[in-house]
Amino acid sequence: MPERRRRLRSLRARTTFGAVALVLAALVVGSAAFVVVLRLVLVEGVRSSAESGLEQASARVEADGAGAVDGYDDVLVQVVGDDGRVLAHGDDADPPALPTDDESRWTHDGERWLLVSDDVDLPDGTEATIVFGSSLESADTATTAVTTLLAIGVPVLVALMGVGTWIVVGRSLRPVDRIRREVDAVRGDARGARIAVPDTGDEVARLADTMNAMLERLDRSASAQRQFVADASHELRSPIASVRQHASVAAAHPDRIGVGELAEVVTAENDRLARLVDGLLVLSKLDERGVADGRAVDLDDLVLAEVSRVRSAGLVTVDGSGVGPARVLGDAGVLSRVVRNLVDNAVRHASGRIALGVRAEATWAVLTVDDDGVGVPGPERDRVFERFVRLDEARSRDDGGSGLGLAIVRDAVRAHGGSVVIEDAPLGGARFVVRIALGG
Repeated sequence: MPERRRRLRSLRARTTFGAVALVLAALVVGSAAFVVVLRLVLVEGVRSSAESGLEQASARVEADGAGAVDGYDDVLVQVVGDDGRVLAHGDDADPPALPTDDESRWTHDGERWLLVSDDVDLPDGTEATIVFGSSLESADTATTAVTTLLAIGVPVLVALMGVGTWIVVGRSLRPVDRIRREVDAVRGDARGARIAVPDTGDEVARLADTMNAMLERLDRSASAQRQFVADASHELRSPIASVRQHASVAAAHPDRIGVGELAEVVTAENDRLARLVDGLLVLSKLDERGVADGRAVDLDDLVLAEVSRVRSAGLVTVDGSGVGPARVLGDAGVLSRVVRNLVDNAVRHASGRIALGVRAEATWAVLTVDDDGVGVPGPERDRVFERFVRLDEARSRDDGGSGLGLAIVRDAVRAHGGSVVIEDAPLGGARFVVRIALGG
């Protein structure tokens, strides 16, 4: 029963039933209209014949008297006086008197007749009414035959159309069902699985192309996730191993590592773990939900706050003279993290000086962060935004870099509809250029 119900709800069944219902309704309405029109045309022919016969009979009666209708055969003819008495009649129109209303229907010997009438003046100066009737048998027979033919032909035609639709739709959907089975067979470990594309060039072929594009994206996403998990596991393992190593040495040789040194190592590695976990959470939120509803954010205020922070730290010289007003729509917390990550990256790689700038350019707010370090080689300028990538591995680890800062910058800027690129800085190092649409 469930299988039968599923088949009845299938697209094939619904398409067939819909086509059958539509065609059946159209044929029934059309057939009914055809029968009605045919009947009217046939009856009109009988009426014209009866009126023609009436004119001839009237002329003869007015010329020769009521007895002129004697001998009329295969039609109904009567001459009825004013008193309702039949004065004369044809061979098939025996009394009683026929109805004198024009275009009346009359049944005689099981046969239906159409009656027409007219007033006539008899030769003796009296008036009478002549009634003339033509048989409706031919019209009734033709109407019945057509109705019977349509009653048999329409269901047969609809049935044939339904079978044909079922077959055609089934053949048309066969590639779709094959695609469904192939996609259903794809499992998480089926890397590189693709759908066979039919050479029809129709919607089914485009569906197969779309499915292959989706599988390609899923493959890339799964590969990126596997790499991300592997890199994250490696990065998380390193501080844990360092803490375990120092704790083991301190336990085995208390005289070699004191409590203070051990506490310092544990605190440093804990901070490193916290930065890693925090970075992973930020990236996860950006991947899952993007950014919150945009609100007006003064980008220059965020940059000036970083200028003050770095100056107070006294690690490098900071030039903030290039900071001008610029307001964007976005998440203030996420944008603040973008600015801080870029500034921290510049401080980490600068020889002694960094420069920050904000300006409005056409419809964009442009943020620049320069340093006077060694810069980023051209071939590496895209790769540095990948997760856990460090061009200077040793120095980044020593200075506390997690390898996630620039990845967060890229994903956060893209979530705001912007872009970030690396150029050569006037100071000699790297220049990070962020563009976000003006707003607010």
